[in-house]
Amino acid sequence: KDDHDIVIEAVKQDGFKLQYASDRLKDDHDIVMEAVKQDGCALQFASGRLQDDHGIVMEAVKKYGRALEYASDRLKDDHGIVMEAVKKYGRALEYASD
Repeated sequence: KDDHDIVIEAVKQDGFKLQYASDRLKDDHDIVMEAVKQDGCALQFASGRLQDDHGIVMEAVKKYGRALEYASDRLKDDHGIVMEAVKKYGRALEYASD
């Protein structure tokens, strides 16, 4: 759960495996990026810091618009991210900030 090489291989196959990674690896940019590339909703298991990372959140919502639900409040207010999320999943608008 705390081995970088094992976890990165696991999330490449199934992004949801991120939930079993150590907190340290849930805060690892490369691992979380691979996880959200495989399944955008893996964003829910990322650290708060990476849920506020523009590149990771953009990749997540490109894969699955509903991942906007797990983005930081700041990024729920980002026009580009919200637009991408809504293109993929119209109902993602409910997760955007007011």
